[in-house]
Amino acid sequence: MKKISYSKDVDVLLIELSNEPIAYAEDEGQVILHYSEDAKLVLVEILDFRRFMSNETVTALLAS
Repeated sequence: MKKISYSKDVDVLLIELSNEPIAYAEDEGQVILHYSEDAKLVLVEILDFRRFMSNETVTALLAS
């Protein structure tokens, strides 16, 4: 895994899996999956992250 970041302003968790350019994305409700030209998963966006996960999970993830 390359990078995990959280934007408190918009309550979004970003999980960057690759540095490849993003060619397209698929919306799966609270999760947006971003893919490269050759269909490799590049980035995962979790919207409304605090509602998606338990408080204990959020605290643990943001503490590390």
